Formats: sequence, C-alpha cells, structure tokens
Amino acid sequence: MIRIQVSRTVNGDISGFTMQGHAQFADKGEDIVCAGVSAVAFGSLNAVIALTPIEPDITMEEDGFLECQLPYPMEEEVKKQVQLLLEGMIVSLQTIEREYPEFVKIKFI
Repeated sequence: MIRIQVSRTVNGDISGFTMQGHAQFADKGEDIVCAGVSAVAFGSLNAVIALTPIEPDITMEEDGFLECQLPYPMEEEVKKQVQLLLEGMIVSLQTIEREYPEFVKIKFI
C-alpha cells in the first residue's frame, strides 16, 4: 500500500508531505496505481520548482519513499502559488485513493 501523509500548518497550509510503500496492484513496471501516484507527485513538485522561486527540500529513496518539506517563510504571493499547485496534487491523489482505496491511503496531520 502507498501511504501518503500530508502535513498542514495551523492555518491549513500544506507544509510538506511524505509517501512511502508500493501499491502492489500489479507487477513492477505494470502497476498503474504506483505510476499514477508517482506521476502526480513528481509532476506537482516539478511544477513548484519550475513555476515558483522556491526549492522544496526533497528526499527520495529507492524503496518508494518520497518526502517534501517546504521552506518557510515565503512571500505571500509565492505561498499562494505553491499552495495552489500542492492542493491540486492532493485533489489528484484523492481521486486515485477513491478509485483504489485498498492500494492508496492519504492521512492529514
């Protein structure tokens, strides 16, 4: 199972997230759940890096672990852009979770 944990500030802003595990939906190279989750996460992080002036602190490991922590403080306009991109990521991940609840679990803290 892919476990996703999204951290929010007291104001509700996303401050970071972690993903770990594998969906085990299909054999390696054919697992559409893993591929979908990975595409959404990496696409969103690439968008943050390409479209905003911030560089998130990203840790990746070969065992399926991904962690992203956002730098603080941020200028208000930059923060709005980053939050919109990451909220879009959450919506996409929740769509996958609804379709494949036995393979993806999202938790908010």
